[in-house]
Amino acid sequence: MSLVDFLKGSYTEFKDKVEWPKWPDLQSSTIVVTIATIILALFTFGIDSLFSKSIANVISIFINLFN
Repeated sequence: MSLVDFLKGSYTEFKDKVEWPKWPDLQSSTIVVTIATIILALFTFGIDSLFSKSIANVISIFINLFN
């Protein structure tokens, strides 16, 4: 099979055999992904803040022990 045959077959498959999503489906999927991304970002921010404060507290305890 040559590269030209592969490209022709790929084009035909994309044009005739693939069922592309409708616009409302794309919009609803985009909304779901956006909301999930925001929730995950807030969760990650919260965990990062918690760990940062915890590490700062542990470091300050060690500093106070040796002073």
